[in-house]
Amino acid sequence: MQYNRLGKAGIKVSELSLGSWLTFGKHINVEIAKNCMRAAFERGVNFFDNAEVYARGLSESVMAQILKEYRREDLVISTKIFWGGEGPNDKGLSWKHLVEGTKNSLKRLELDYVDLLFCHRPDPETPIEETVRAMDHIIRSGHAFYWGTSEWSSVELEEAYEVAEKYNCIPPTMEQPQYHMFHRERVEEEYAPLYEKHGMGTTIWSPLASGILTGKYNNGIPENSRLQRESWLAKELTEDKLDKVRKLTSLAGDLGCSMAQLAIAWCLVNPNVSTVITGATSIEQVKENIKAVDVKEKLTSEVMEKIGQILS
Repeated sequence: MQYNRLGKAGIKVSELSLGSWLTFGKHINVEIAKNCMRAAFERGVNFFDNAEVYARGLSESVMAQILKEYRREDLVISTKIFWGGEGPNDKGLSWKHLVEGTKNSLKRLELDYVDLLFCHRPDPETPIEETVRAMDHIIRSGHAFYWGTSEWSSVELEEAYEVAEKYNCIPPTMEQPQYHMFHRERVEEEYAPLYEKHGMGTTIWSPLASGILTGKYNNGIPENSRLQRESWLAKELTEDKLDKVRKLTSLAGDLGCSMAQLAIAWCLVNPNVSTVITGATSIEQVKENIKAVDVKEKLTSEVMEKIGQILS
């Protein structure tokens, strides 16, 4: 396992990480979650991602039961704040909700601090100045070590950096964008100026495009699969994508790996990706996903060119 700096920050995260979205507290119980985290940790994973909205807070509570087994210094734990409840001040990026939401997450996680704290989405109803100053307050209060954003535009990020400089606030360290073979523009083009200019790191999510890039949907939607359980994701399953996945699956076979491993390794090759957040509902999935770190070495310029031709 390789450990990367989070952009220009000193903290190091494993190149593969484990997230709890759609799994912890929803589709898997505490025991399975514990086994998945253990399998990942034993193979070098040190970063585990969460959010206040995941399973309406239950995901954080499940993770709390597991974290007790580890030395805190060995882990990088994150959570994300935006959707905290139904009240008028229980969502968004106001100073009030960011502080209260963070404290509530820490209670559920049973931690004194998280390593990484994300603004889960941009909030058009709150001035970016207020959000930046609130995050600065949270960091200086010791509730988190680094703060970042998720799915903010480059324009919004630039404004955040400008506000931070103007008011001598701690700027964002990382962004958590969706990134996979079918969703590339933001990470590869829109954010391109931010990596060198601001030293921004990335903790990318959905490397398998909600399972489409595993190849499991090449011949239809299997029983009890994610797209069957989460029907709102099914709209992403188009014939054009399936045709490309079938060709990529053939290429993966030539490389001696699974389609999922190829898709994850493809993300790892991008030098601006600090860590790839994976999800799993079983130990077997964890083990398979982590083998992508070995597949990365097989992605020569020639192989990457073949992949590019298929995707285009």
